[in-house]
Amino acid sequence: MKERLLEEEIGNLLRHHGLKIGIAESATGGMISHRITNVPGCSEYFEGSVVSYSNQIKMNLLGVKVSTIKSFGAVSSETSKEMASGIRSTMIVDVGLATTGIAGPHGGTPAKPVGLVYIGLAINGAIVSRRHIFHGNRNENKRSFSDAALGILNEYLQKL
Repeated sequence: MKERLLEEEIGNLLRHHGLKIGIAESATGGMISHRITNVPGCSEYFEGSVVSYSNQIKMNLLGVKVSTIKSFGAVSSETSKEMASGIRSTMIVDVGLATTGIAGPHGGTPAKPVGLVYIGLAINGAIVSRRHIFHGNRNENKRSFSDAALGILNEYLQKL
C-alpha cells in the first residue's frame, strides 16, 4: 500500500503545482512509468517516457553527448543528468526523471557493481543526480531503483 500512496502523493504534488513530467528509463525498463500510470488521472501530469537501454537511444533521443558516454560511461552521474535534462527537453515538460544502472546479474565491475544506479532529476532550474547501490537480484534491484527514483522525485516536489 505504501507504494501506491507515494505514487498518488507524487501525482497530487505534480497536479497541485501544475507540473508535467517525462521519464527516461534505462535500468528500470519502464517500471517507473508503469507505477506512475497506475494512478487514475495521471494524464493530467504524465506526458510520456523513453526506455533508453542502448547508448544510441540515449544519444539520439535524449541528447546524451558521445563525450559523456566515452568519458564517464552510460552508468554515471553525468549520463543520468543529461538523460533527465534531455527527456525534459524532448517531452517539453517541467520535470525530467531518469535512471541508468546495472540491474544484474551480469555487467558489473569493481568500479560499477551490480545494483548500482544513478537517478537524474531536472526540475525547477536544477539538475541533480544521486547514486545508490542495492544488493538484490535483478527484479529486486529494478524495484529498488524505481522506489529510490520516486522517493527522490517526491522529496523535491515536497520542497516546491
